[in-house]
Amino acid sequence: DIIPQPLLDQYLSMTDPARAQTVDTEIAKHCAYSLPGVALTLGRQNWHCLKDTYETLASDVQWKVRRTLAFSIHELAVILGDQLTAADLVPIFNGFLKDLDEVRIGVLKHLYDFLKLLHAEKRREYLYQLQEFVVTDNSRNWRFRYELAEQLILILELYSPNDVYDYLRHIALTLCSDKVSEVRWISFKLVVAILQKFYTNNASALGLNFINELVVRFRHCSKWVGRQAFAFICQVRTFSLPLPVCA
Repeated sequence: DIIPQPLLDQYLSMTDPARAQTVDTEIAKHCAYSLPGVALTLGRQNWHCLKDTYETLASDVQWKVRRTLAFSIHELAVILGDQLTAADLVPIFNGFLKDLDEVRIGVLKHLYDFLKLLHAEKRREYLYQLQEFVVTDNSRNWRFRYELAEQLILILELYSPNDVYDYLRHIALTLCSDKVSEVRWISFKLVVAILQKFYTNNASALGLNFINELVVRFRHCSKWVGRQAFAFICQVRTFSLPLPVCA
């Protein structure tokens, strides 16, 4: 009743491999690009009309098709709501996390936008997988690690201080020692944001432990770049730290 059935059938047929050979080699990519708009028009109550097509596109052999879906999966999650997202999108999202870097960057750029839509227990499952974003197919792809640090600054609000200390802290320390200065700079901001998370949530013991770790790892580092990192971390003044930090 929303759109003519022949028009919907025509759209769904765009994933047919035969059409890619006879009509347009990138027709599947165009289909993937417009899918959130089609889903919004049909509404979540008619998602069953698009589900099979979405799964077909998500497993397309062309990485550009999968990349297009990866960049828009957070928008589709808003359209579908939490229940359909958990049932139908989370498995696709998990597959994108293990895909090529060209696809993974799509979910990474909107990682916060997607995770905040999940229930707390489902969201917590991804704490174990965030570390995997540090490793890329090409180590020269430093923008990937830069994007990870930026997303982690946002993601901090989604997790408890204990989860941040147990999982995200290790990633932040790794990024602070990155070979690329741009990655280190954004990581210093991440470190300060983690400290802010601890102190604003009355987890001063975790904050003090983290500070002591920073002192040992960077302040007393045998290499000058480590000591420089400690100075830069102290320079980042996004909030007022307790006096023990300066000790």
